Amino acid sequence: MTQAREKQATLVKPQGALGKLETLSIRLAGMSGKTDWFPARRATLLFAGDHGVMAHGVSSVPSAVTAYMVKQFLDGTAAVNSLTRQMGARLIVVDAGVDHKFKPRPRSLVPPIGIEMQTPTFVQRKIAHGTADFTQGTAMTTEQADKAIQLGMDIVRDEQKRGLDLVFLGEMGIGNTTPASAIIAAITGMDVEAVTGRGSGIDDDTYTRKVDLIKQALDLHQPPDDNTLAKIGGYEIGAIAGAILYAASQRIPVVLDGLICTAGALIAHQMNPDVVNYLIAGHQSVEAGHIISLDYLRLDPLLNLELRLGEGTGALLAFPLIESAMRTLNEMGKLDVG
Repeated sequence: MTQAREKQATLVKPQGALGKLETLSIRLAGMSGKTDWFPARRATLLFAGDHGVMAHGVSSVPSAVTAYMVKQFLDGTAAVNSLTRQMGARLIVVDAGVDHKFKPRPRSLVPPIGIEMQTPTFVQRKIAHGTADFTQGTAMTTEQADKAIQLGMDIVRDEQKRGLDLVFLGEMGIGNTTPASAIIAAITGMDVEAVTGRGSGIDDDTYTRKVDLIKQALDLHQPPDDNTLAKIGGYEIGAIAGAILYAASQRIPVVLDGLICTAGALIAHQMNPDVVNYLIAGHQSVEAGHIISLDYLRLDPLLNLELRLGEGTGALLAFPLIESAMRTLNEMGKLDVG
């Protein structure tokens, strides 16, 4: 970071003129250990899972939409597919705990004219068919929580073998803003109402029920401790935490998406606070809990586009800024007015 900061001071521009882009380049140099680091090989890791708390109707859409969306990812028709193609990233879709048995399907989708169709990699490592209802007991066993963490670590390790400079994180899981908000409240200590949003666009009655369920769960799982993941879930959140832990250990920068990915980052931070040094907040979503989580982790989001989709879209949209930060650091000439 010191070397990158000194280099920034020599470039053909007033010092600090590129603002946060300069700060980002310095952080990226520190993460990678290279002032000339460049994210040539990049992957989007999209973890999917279902949630037992959906039995209480905490979403405006049914749980079956999780599996439906996984199929859209595999067909290449979702928002994340468009953005991975645009950003030149490969896409790995991981079934961490979807309540559906997927069958192999022939791929016959014809790519749009002028756009190369990227075939996503599908990894079926289902830990269980969704978590248990965390208002009645723990969302998962300690063994299942360990498997979720290990899953995320394994996926990054496998992608590292293919060549990996940068990780974008994404998720899919109908109802997962409920466990994510519970995790945020448990770890940050903030009031449940302050960290809980409307997710898929729920009405007032459903929102009130969602808040009450989170409070019930937090009361049940007292006192707060390092078993937050097992107590609250979910499998995709645990896998995100594992991915962060392994990527950080390998000095691979990680770009977070929204609320769910940041809840996974809180779990990883709970296990090893140093992971925050390898995290980039792609954006700030409209969910209040996301803003609180970013403040807790002391991460400054690169974008604010009022997103609330998930899938990794907010992480991918930040990529041009990441690339620009390193290009300006390494391609600009030195200031020499003598």
